[in-house]
Amino acid sequence: MKTTYIRLSLAGILLLGIYSCKKGETTADYEANATKDSAMVISDSIYSAATMKVKDKQFIKTAEVNMEVKDVYDATISIEKSVQELGGFVTHSDLKSNVVSENTYNTSDEEAVLVKKYQSENTMKVRVPTARLGELLTLVNNKKLFLNSRSINAEDVTSGIKYAELEGKRIKKTGENINQLKTNKDKVNMSNNNMAEDNLQQMANMDVTDQLKYSTVDIYIKEPKVRIATIALTNTESIDDQYTFDFLYSLKSAFVEGFYLIQKIIVGLVAVWPFLLIGTVIVFMVKRRKPAKKQEPSTEI
Repeated sequence: MKTTYIRLSLAGILLLGIYSCKKGETTADYEANATKDSAMVISDSIYSAATMKVKDKQFIKTAEVNMEVKDVYDATISIEKSVQELGGFVTHSDLKSNVVSENTYNTSDEEAVLVKKYQSENTMKVRVPTARLGELLTLVNNKKLFLNSRSINAEDVTSGIKYAELEGKRIKKTGENINQLKTNKDKVNMSNNNMAEDNLQQMANMDVTDQLKYSTVDIYIKEPKVRIATIALTNTESIDDQYTFDFLYSLKSAFVEGFYLIQKIIVGLVAVWPFLLIGTVIVFMVKRRKPAKKQEPSTEI
């Protein structure tokens, strides 16, 4: 009876362990599938917004992405490479490091170290074929640590394109009517104005065509935390103290400067000799004209 009880207990423990393992596997599979599904949802949302197509509609698509990345420089290189591989190009990239603080610490009489705390960021503007906008946004999304914001805009320009076509026909018809007029000053002015209007319309059409073909994406990336850079330097304070004052050199310089000062004084006196001569003559004449005082007779007691 006791043996049977022990066997039943062991069998129960084994069944419980198998159940726990199965449950753990099921939970792990569920979490993995949930993560995968989440990534697919993000990817699907990007594609649905970036690759939207409507019959008989034309859209100019733009996007803005603001996110935090692990390394701004590496992310910038990766994004620029992805843009080129997708057939696009970078029109603006402003990579900079904002210094939070910097301090210099002397480590020996000859060496020092500069410690900089900084945070890197980059503002980019890229153009990519509209058909591959979704691919680019997915690649950019893979570089994020945290997504601050992302917006995709599709501007319906169907009516504007139709209006441009009508304007082109009107300008052409106006040109034909002008050609039928007699040549005079007014005809020349009207022809010039019509040609200028036609040029502006063609330029606007080219701009719209370019925006339809290539989508513009503004990307702002930054690092979430402050980074630290250490730069080896020379201990300038020690060198300054070493050459701050040299007694023998200063004594020699003072002696030379004193000798030069004496020379300058002598030269200055020689330069004003006329004034000294005139002053001497004036003093002599004054003394000569001054009458001598009469001596009073002494009284003897």
